[in-house]
Amino acid sequence: MRIEVLKSKIHRAKVTQAELHYAGSISIDEDLMDAANLVEGEKVSVVNINNGERLETYVIKGERGTGMICLNGPAARKAQVGDIIIIISYGSIEIEKAKTFKPAIIFPTPDNKLP
Repeated sequence: MRIEVLKSKIHRAKVTQAELHYAGSISIDEDLMDAANLVEGEKVSVVNINNGERLETYVIKGERGTGMICLNGPAARKAQVGDIIIIISYGSIEIEKAKTFKPAIIFPTPDNKLP
């Protein structure tokens, strides 16, 4: 049997941009993507701590080293620049492997850099 488990999490990142007239997704600084083991095109859940909004979208690469967290397209309506969000991805894994699996969880600094 396979179950869905937490694969990756960027905990408490700050939204730096919101681009309504873009073809949808979330742009994430490549440094953060690498640290959280996220890949371009991967489905993620985004939880907004400021207003309780939740959404699903996919990841696109943001400029490395910038701290970029940009909600694009309709997702831009779910957050304002400065809001704090959690970005979560899940994976399917055999239940026995899930018992010892360790997700990639990162806690960026207030300017979305790696500590």
